[in-house]
Amino acid sequence: MIITRTPFRLSFFGGGSDYPGWSRTHGGAVLSAAVDKYCTLTVRYKPPFHEHRYRIVYRKIETCFSIDEIEHPVVRAVLEKLDIRRGLEIHHEGDLPARAGMGSSSAFTVGLLHAVHARSGRMPGREALALEAIDLEQNVLGERVGSQDQVAAAYGGLNHVVFHPSGRFTVRPITLTASRLADFRSHLMLVFTGVCRTAQQLARSYTERFDEVGHLVEGIQGLVERGVGLLASDRDLAELGELLHEAWRLKRDLSGEVSSPHIDRIYATARQAGALGGKLCGAGGGGFLLLFVPPERQPSVRRALRDFIEVPVDFDFGGSRVVFFDPGEDFEALDRQLEAKGPRFFEQAPSETDEGTPA
Repeated sequence: MIITRTPFRLSFFGGGSDYPGWSRTHGGAVLSAAVDKYCTLTVRYKPPFHEHRYRIVYRKIETCFSIDEIEHPVVRAVLEKLDIRRGLEIHHEGDLPARAGMGSSSAFTVGLLHAVHARSGRMPGREALALEAIDLEQNVLGERVGSQDQVAAAYGGLNHVVFHPSGRFTVRPITLTASRLADFRSHLMLVFTGVCRTAQQLARSYTERFDEVGHLVEGIQGLVERGVGLLASDRDLAELGELLHEAWRLKRDLSGEVSSPHIDRIYATARQAGALGGKLCGAGGGGFLLLFVPPERQPSVRRALRDFIEVPVDFDFGGSRVVFFDPGEDFEALDRQLEAKGPRFFEQAPSETDEGTPA
């Protein structure tokens, strides 16, 4: 049995410039951090004494005999890509809701790749995990997603990530003193708006129009260097809140679907109560709202947003990791017997109600 734990992420600046439709021409950059909320995946070889060879447990339960019967697109694609023909049981647990802008989908992809590789005796590095997850989501599945979520999930930490037109990337960890990092963390409030949405549909509203909104993407990308420089200096962190507010305005102009009257009201209420700036996590449209609030103003913001859920959050510096491993029984010899007999073996076996069999 293998258990992997893979972090979700917060993106501060540069979101949108990591989509291949932009970065493969212009390059891209983000400032992001992995957080202490996780996708946990348990993978084990399955004993071959059931009508199904694969059991996948997430928001639903799938039992299948062949890989092509699996409905979950990422699970099916990972098992096909890694040519896994052994019976597997896969269980998923997520600390935060899906479709909420925290990179949960890519955390699942990275975590599953990590777990299946490890169960097969391989230990890929962080770069290899991120690149494989990016290729699977963007090229194999054809999803309209960027590349920052996979990197954050694989690496962990607070990073300045640069995406090159070649498709490669460079991860530059932001090194801060303990007191500066604690000060930065103390300004963050993460609020769940109660609205979940499909990021791909929303992202399509502007990633298909880069020729029209390119100047806005350039502006958003330009905030990355300013944010990195500010964090690494001894300047007042209040300036970072102002940068986030500038990013909020630029992101809203990308598409009418990035925000909504409901989200605008929440953000305006937070600003009136003392937040310096903020952003919708992920592509926008709902999910989690990240607010930048001086600690002394946070009680006021909590009162103003008392109808919503605040989620305490800290940084994760470990990235995707194997947290449990027990080699156990891999049932390989039994699998070979079942493979030779085929799926009709169970159909031909006598039932307990057949004549001559004790009831």
